Amino acid sequence: MTEKSIMIVGVGGQGSLLASKILGNAVLSQGKDVKVSEVHGMSQRGGSVVTYVRYGDDVASPIINKGEADIILSFEKLEAARWLPFLKKGGIIITNSQQINPMPVITGQATYPETVLEGIKAKDVRVIECDALALAKEAGSEKAVNVVLIGMLAHFTGFDLDIMREAVKNSVPSKFLEVNMKAFEIGAAI
Repeated sequence: MTEKSIMIVGVGGQGSLLASKILGNAVLSQGKDVKVSEVHGMSQRGGSVVTYVRYGDDVASPIINKGEADIILSFEKLEAARWLPFLKKGGIIITNSQQINPMPVITGQATYPETVLEGIKAKDVRVIECDALALAKEAGSEKAVNVVLIGMLAHFTGFDLDIMREAVKNSVPSKFLEVNMKAFEIGAAI
């Protein structure tokens, strides 16, 4: 198996850590080597959260350097732009079109860049976007944005959907399983 490097990026509270757990469990169930590293920053206050997931036959380190990520799975469009330098030329960004204002915007010190997605699309990368928040609400909970995006990741990368379904089942608390399975199926059907 060729080594893959995926960055999962978002804002604190969006569930990027659960998404990395689901992806890691799916890869482990195939008997592959997987390394996961999390950087929380000011995540509890709505700050940036990034998780590195690298997998293959023999992975030495979870760290992904600039220009090395095959895929960025972004839970918020400004986070996609923030981490874009880490994506390799011709890589894929799967992003939620949701806007979450960072603290400088909330306090009036800055404005949210209206053309953030256009700037990303101008690069030599493939951009797949959707309103994952609306899809998560359709599944039954706005907190399921992360699993909608995991479904999209599985669909657009050709990851075995049954393996990913099992990883969702094994990673999500039972009381939230039904909503998250719906969210996964919605994302995988895009």
